[in-house]
Amino acid sequence: MANNASAEKRILINERNRLQNRFYKSSVRTLTKLYLKDLEVYKISRNPSDKEKAKNRLSLVYSLIDKGSKRNVFHKNTAARKKSKLASQLKIA
Repeated sequence: MANNASAEKRILINERNRLQNRFYKSSVRTLTKLYLKDLEVYKISRNPSDKEKAKNRLSLVYSLIDKGSKRNVFHKNTAARKKSKLASQLKIA
């Protein structure tokens, strides 16, 4: 229970930030899974259009990771590590 206005404001801000963090983290996880699924399809079919689809999905994941990093949801090194891992998986596919 907040005892003054600044404490009430902190409660509201913390809740807002928690929801924002949850959105970015879950969206990155979801898009990463979809990207990996696209890569599996490409590995099986070896169709260039499937590779383009995976590349487009990768750019979406990169975008969300960068936005999350900018808003301090992810540490910059964590964001770089995630992006590097995704790029290397495309390279070996």
